[in-house]
This record gives sequence, structure tokens and C-alpha cells, in this order.
Amino acid sequence: MGSSSVITPEDVLESLMNDGTIDALRLKIINQLKANEELKNTTIKMAEQSKVLNTPGAEKQTKRELFDALRQELETPVLERASKSVWELILDRNGLGKEISETVERVFCKLSGREPPLFPHSADVCQPEKEVKDEKRKGKEKENENEKENSNSTSKKRSFIDMNAEGSATEVAGKSSDTPAAPDDAT
Repeated sequence: MGSSSVITPEDVLESLMNDGTIDALRLKIINQLKANEELKNTTIKMAEQSKVLNTPGAEKQTKRELFDALRQELETPVLERASKSVWELILDRNGLGKEISETVERVFCKLSGREPPLFPHSADVCQPEKEVKDEKRKGKEKENENEKENSNSTSKKRSFIDMNAEGSATEVAGKSSDTPAAPDDAT
């Protein structure tokens, strides 16, 4: 695929499936679930406290009957716990979740013919992207306020945010070809 075609999520997913990445990620998730002691202990506790095993006469049932009854009682709550653990792994910004995000980004860039970005290795990685951008913006605004307060000169410096806002207003007023403007007779 060239850089001129639009890369869809399905294209990225297909590439990940074809090159074995999905299988490798699935295996990592399974191994991390198997190593999750909290999940194991919770499951054991649920089995020990089950109605099936604590019902009088349970010892007279066959293993198959006990297993089927336990499955009937515990399958949904155990799978819900496991599912929650999987989502925690997938969304973890420092572990597997980070690896998944970087892999998807790398494949997308490869398919679209772009250079993959250099991923940051700082504390910013732990925060969602929007929060990082908001914090940077707030920091710049605070800096600009401090500069304005501390400035003794009569010349005023415009902030980057102000310049961008003015640039956007100029583009809209000039009906830039990048941004479609509303028709003049629209009411």
C-alpha cells in the first residue's frame, strides 16, 4: 500500500494477524494471566466457597457431576474476573498496553509509508496523551502569564497559542483552501 491510500484499522489488524503479532500478544496475555497470583487466589477462594462443594452430599457426586455443577455456578464470575484482568493488561501504559500501542503505531506507519515516531521513555508515557497535552498547554499558558507580569518592556510578545488562534481566524476569514468555509448565503 502506498502513502496515498487511506489505511484503515482493518488494514492494520490484518497485517498484525498475518505476521503473527496477534498470536504473540495473545500468548503474552495468557502467560501474564497464568502468572497472576491474585486471580488464581480469587478463583480458588470462589471454588472453596461455592455452594456446589459446600452442599451436603457433594462428596457422593462423581467428579464429572461436581465439575459440571461448579462450571455452571462459577464460570461467569471467574470469566468476568479474568476479562477484567485482561483489560488491565491491555490498558496498562507501562507494560503490555504500551507494547500493543507501539506495535499498532509502528504497523500503521509502515503501511502508510511514514517513519515511525520515536516513543518517549519519560514519565509522560504513564499519562494519557490528552492529559499530557493539557498539562503542556497549561504550563505554556502559565509561563506566558508570568512573562507578561515580569516584563518591563513595552513590546508585547504573543504566545504561541495566541498566534495559532489568530492564524486560524485569518484562514477562516480568507477562506483558506485547507478549511471549507460555510457559504455566504447560509443562515
